[in-house]
Order: sequence, then structure tokens, then C-alpha cells
Amino acid sequence: MIPATEPLDLEQVKIDPAWALRVPASLALRRQVLPFAALNGHVYVACADPSDTAALEAVERFTGKQAIVSSVDRAVLKTVLARVYGDGSGRISGSLVRPGAVEVEPDGAVSLVDELLRAALLRQASDIHIDPTRADVRVRLRVDGVLEDYRRLPMPMHTALCSRIKVLASMDIAERRAPQDGAFTHRFGSLDSAQAIDVRVASLPTKFGERLTLRLLAMDCQGLSLERLGMSPSSLQAMERVLAQPHGLALLTGPTGSGKTTTLYSALQRLLASGSLNVITIEDPIEYDIPGAAQVEVDSADKVSFAKSLRSVLRHDPDVVVIGEIRDIDTLDVAVKAALTGHLVLSTLHTNSAVSAVTRLINMGLEPYLIGATLRVSVAQRLVRRLCRHCRKPRALNRAEAHALGSPDLAEAQVYEAQGCMYCAGRGFVGRMGVFECMAPDAETAALISKGVPEAELLEALKAKHFRGLMEDAAMKVLAGLTTVKEVLEVVAES
Repeated sequence: MIPATEPLDLEQVKIDPAWALRVPASLALRRQVLPFAALNGHVYVACADPSDTAALEAVERFTGKQAIVSSVDRAVLKTVLARVYGDGSGRISGSLVRPGAVEVEPDGAVSLVDELLRAALLRQASDIHIDPTRADVRVRLRVDGVLEDYRRLPMPMHTALCSRIKVLASMDIAERRAPQDGAFTHRFGSLDSAQAIDVRVASLPTKFGERLTLRLLAMDCQGLSLERLGMSPSSLQAMERVLAQPHGLALLTGPTGSGKTTTLYSALQRLLASGSLNVITIEDPIEYDIPGAAQVEVDSADKVSFAKSLRSVLRHDPDVVVIGEIRDIDTLDVAVKAALTGHLVLSTLHTNSAVSAVTRLINMGLEPYLIGATLRVSVAQRLVRRLCRHCRKPRALNRAEAHALGSPDLAEAQVYEAQGCMYCAGRGFVGRMGVFECMAPDAETAALISKGVPEAELLEALKAKHFRGLMEDAAMKVLAGLTTVKEVLEVVAES
């Protein structure tokens, strides 16, 4: 055991479940110890009593690494331990997937699924991938858009693990040669303080067995706000102006996984907080429970399609209509008519930039004059990982990178690189933030859109009005030390 050389603010630490869940909950809760990260061959441990050598030696046995020990406030540690292990009555145990295990008992499969879901919750993962290989079962978590290995399981555990998940998701456990879909809701903690996540499950038969992918949808919308997304002040003001209008069309654009839905829900939260509005949403699937909004879920049998739901929704006197995605001309046609007849319509669209949303709508069959009359804002976005402020490392921007960012004059400016520390579990990044471009057409721009001018001409007119594109917004965030050049160049492509 090695004493830490610097004080630890445990509330700022990103707990790594790959190490925290290696020790039994009973040990961690009873002796007030928490292994929270591993770096450079050592495991970092927070504890209330550094003199409790027996507990720390037990942690070293379970983790297989020498401990670097930090003393933390007992009350803070108790709160964090409750978040990691619950009340200790759960079935999570570090011995469930011990090396060399060759089988899993029925209750062990239950415990293993509990552990994987808790690990995903701790890492704030969006997906769990369970992928059988020739030798074992690889379990990975998608965190901040990046897949990271969580654990390797012995192959004999695969069948019991899949069966447990399929039972929860109301899938056919006997069917292993055809793809299936299912869903369930999992709750952590006691009934009065339970945290719920909605889990969508998809199975796929592969060469070595069934592959399962679990999509985790956080049902609690608390904490969603436009201010926390990373919008520049000008983009935020443009969004707020549009949300204050009684009618029109607001579009959020970008590829899959760019955070459009989160921005959509954040805008919806702002609307609901601003006054008494009749808000109806049409989604596939419903990702957050929004108090105050009537939420309709589209079903796969097409009994409840976007277009059918939208036509019905307009008979319920809505002030605001939120459509999960505009996918076809039928949905677009009803959405535009709603925007023209006094409703504020919010939706998402798959395009690469804010300006190309106009081209996409025209290609779908909408007349340019209708776009000019209804479109109030088009926002394009991407997600980049946010640098850990505890370990980011400064350096000078070279000329090639400055050119790649579209700003040659920024050469030699100070930027930051990821490094990795105990606060970010060695990743160098903590969470993600949005990179945005916002087109809010004024009268002149709306007139150009109505004329159907080419996209390049429309973009030139916007740039003359100091329109800031995705790469420019990303460059500002790089200079502010919020993300890295590498991250921006991988995620944000010039459109």
C-alpha cells in the first residue's frame, strides 16, 4: 500500500466500475473502501480509515494490484459507496466472473446482469455489447461514443447470460437462430429512491453464438438544459428566440449519435418551464419521461406511424408538437402544415449541416417557398469528448493542425492534449459536449430560401452575415481547452 501524494475530491471522480465492482459490496460498505481507478499498474483506493490495513490488503487481493490509498471524508465516501453498490442487499459479487470459472449458476446469471447494468450506469454508457468469440465472451461498454472493454467472460456463461436478458426483455429464449428485439425497465436502489433506466435489447445470431446489444435510455430528464449543451451565446439566443415564437418549424440536424435527441428534449424542457403549454410528442422510442408532455410512441407494426400520429395529434389542440424524426414526405407535409397553421413544430433531420437541411427538404419534395415561410431555425451538431480539467496537458498548435481547423492564423496558439489521471479513470476525457452551427433565417435569408437558391449561394450569403460553421465553433472550443484537435478532426468534417 502506498499513501497518495495529493488530496482527493471524491465527488469529482469518474468511478471505473471495472475496478470498483471487483470487490464484494459487503466488504466495501462494511469497511468503507472503494477502488475507483487503475493507472500505471496500481489501483487507486478511497477509504475512510487508511490505518485499516486488513481491508486494504483484501482490496489488493481482489484487484491483483498494489493500492495507492487516499483518505476521504467518511460522509462523502458513504454517499458514493451507496451510489456504486446500492444498499449492499444486491447480488453483485466480484467472485461471479472470477478467472477460471467454467459455469454459472441460475442466480449467478441474475447477479451478472445486475452487475453489467450497474457498471454501465456508473460509466454513463449508452450501450452494452455482449459479443461471443471463439475463446470467450467479450463485454464492452460504449462510453462517450467510444467502445471500451469491460470484461471477458468464460464461454460457458454465455447461454445463461443471454437467457436471463431475454427473459427480462420478454424475448423467446428458445429462439437462437433469428434476430429478436425486446425491452425492459431496470431499477436501482430502494423503491423510494430508485433510479430507473429503460433498456432496449437486440439479439443477432453470429458464428460463435448470439450477440446481444443493450441500449440504455435514461428515463429521468432532470438536468437537461440548453445551457449545458455547449452552445455559443449567439446560438443559444437564436434558439431561445425561436422557442418563444408561437409557430414555425425548428430542425435539429446531424448524423446518428450526434446528440440531436438530447438537444430536442432540452428545448422541450425550456418550453415546458416557460408557461402552460399543451405539448405532444411523437417518438420512436420514448427516451425520457417528460412531466407535462403527452408522449406518443411509434410502434413497429405501423399501427402508430409518425404521419398517422401527427394527423391525430393536431386534433388535440397542441401548442407545441415534437416529432422524433422527419423520415418521409407524409410526415414532412403534415409537419409543415402544422407550422403554417399556428403550431410550433420541433423535429430532427439527417443532414450534415444546418444549411443542407434546406436542400434535404427540397429533395424530399417540399416546395422552397414553404421552407422559407416555416423554417425558423436549423441547428447542426456533433459531439466531441470533453477534456478532463485535472490532467489536460498544454502544447502549441502546429501549422498543419491550424490549417485543418480552417484557421491558419491560429498556429502556435496554446491548445491541450488528453493525458489521463485518477479523476477520469485514466481516459483523459470526462463526458461529451456539443459542437453547433445555427442558421436562424432573417427576412433576407428566408427570401433566398423561398427562391430555391443553390446551397453554396445560400452559405455565402450567411457567411456575409458572420454565420459560424461547425468547424469554427469546434476551433473555439479547442482554444478554450475544452477538447482536443484530434477529437475535433475525427468528429467534425467540413460540409
